[in-house]
Amino acid sequence: MRISELSEISGVSAATIKYYTRENLLPAGERTGYNQTEYGRVHVDRLRLIRALIEVGGLSVSAARDVLRAIDDDGMPLPHVFGIAQHALPQRETPARPESIARVRAEADARGWHTAPENPGLELAAGVLDAYEALGRNDLWSTLGAYAGAAEQVAAADLDALDSSGSRAAMAETVVVGTVLGDTLFAGLRRLAQEAETARRYSMSTQETTT
Repeated sequence: MRISELSEISGVSAATIKYYTRENLLPAGERTGYNQTEYGRVHVDRLRLIRALIEVGGLSVSAARDVLRAIDDDGMPLPHVFGIAQHALPQRETPARPESIARVRAEADARGWHTAPENPGLELAAGVLDAYEALGRNDLWSTLGAYAGAAEQVAAADLDALDSSGSRAAMAETVVVGTVLGDTLFAGLRRLAQEAETARRYSMSTQETTT
């Protein structure tokens, strides 16, 4: 197909397709003549993945390039792909307090989690505890265990999806998509669950909670 057809099918403008190609996110099409390039199904699929990572997952172009390279590298072990996907997500700019890091680490250790010291989740979780401290809401620290328990269930679901992916390429894509988009999925479901649980506990109808 020509670039105009690729643009129509994928919903990505021709200019953006060319930009993604220049930035090495999208493989170049096949030259078939002067100023003529042909594209195939692989380009449609890759463009949909790129859009998911950038528009839904919130990755920068540079971060998306890193995770796409990890997907394409058949020699890269899947644990390394996980690490690249995690570090591609937005990170905290201000380091968390050592006390908060220690509290999160203690919860992880109590659950038998064996993780690398540089796992970005440690700083992210500790940063939330810092925010509770700044707000004078140390009482909210008590939710850490419940959140950790929910995280274990979500992680198990992530790995279940990975086990059913099939080929290495499909597994690597599952790692990236699950890691990057999973945060957004969980946030959306949590908002729904919060409304439902609030209505259940306080005998409020759905209509009353939205008016």
